[in-house]
Amino acid sequence: MSNKKLKVGLYWAASCGGCEIAVLDINETVLQVIESVDILFWPVAMDSKYADIRAKEDGFFDAFFFNGSVRTEEQEELAHLFRQKSKLLIAFGSCAHEGCIPGLANLASRQEVFDRAYLSSPSTDNPDKIIPLKETEVKEGKLGLPGFHDRVKPLNQVVPVDYYLPGCPPPPDLIINAFTAIIKGKLPTKGTVLAPEHTLCEDCDRNPVREKKMDRITDLLHTTPDQDKCFLEQGIICMGPVTRAGCGQRCINGNFPCQGCMGPPPGVSDMGAKMVSALASIMNIDNEEGMSDDDVAKLMAKIRDPIGTFYMYNLPASILGGRWIKDEKDTD
Repeated sequence: MSNKKLKVGLYWAASCGGCEIAVLDINETVLQVIESVDILFWPVAMDSKYADIRAKEDGFFDAFFFNGSVRTEEQEELAHLFRQKSKLLIAFGSCAHEGCIPGLANLASRQEVFDRAYLSSPSTDNPDKIIPLKETEVKEGKLGLPGFHDRVKPLNQVVPVDYYLPGCPPPPDLIINAFTAIIKGKLPTKGTVLAPEHTLCEDCDRNPVREKKMDRITDLLHTTPDQDKCFLEQGIICMGPVTRAGCGQRCINGNFPCQGCMGPPPGVSDMGAKMVSALASIMNIDNEEGMSDDDVAKLMAKIRDPIGTFYMYNLPASILGGRWIKDEKDTD
């Protein structure tokens, strides 16, 4: 292998910033990484100018890690810029991969988001009803802000993506594996999700080899889970059956059910729909001793937040995409 270091960039779009911290979670391994990699663009950690990136030739970066979903005009513009300037573009983390928590805003219109954030929330004190504008005249001149799109989008709905590194945030071992594969030039076929292909249930320590049965639905507000028993068998919805493995059971080990941050395994196009199907199968509807359709309907009605339960991390990437809003303008 050449001694020439690889040129790498990292960018933070619409996300909480946890993916930035996750890069540091690889701990002392970062010393090995920087022996082979020069991080040349990372706004959270160094002074970086967009103009410097625009001046680079196309394909300048060997790899670019883009975390966060795309919500604003600035983020969309930069997604196109980094795609143009990079040989490899990696959707880093759940927000870039599937839309994640910011994507739940697709349940509301842009106007509803602004009204709630700046006018009607209980903690808001805004008597002049000031909301952000793309352009504002002040005595010093004209101020501008990026436009706020109607929809949150995962990265691949904006530009072509070469690889996906899932998780909220991605686990350290998967980050290390990704860097190692890039450095050694041993990446799989483009379009691959850089994580195991099987489901979390197959790794889960609470998943004994027996047929599950679910006869009630509850949640963590109303019960304390048995740490040695499958959540589903206790009536607690766990997205493990439809979620890709690779997280190290971090939530499960904390006695908290999986909510799907690693995204779907191969062959699952809509995690929420697949999970509803999984629930129907373990409720054993067709069995003589199983529940009737009415019984199942009553159970499902106990799910207080169906979208948040089944689509917390992947609403923008799902078949639903979000709530249909009349007269909403498409900003593509």
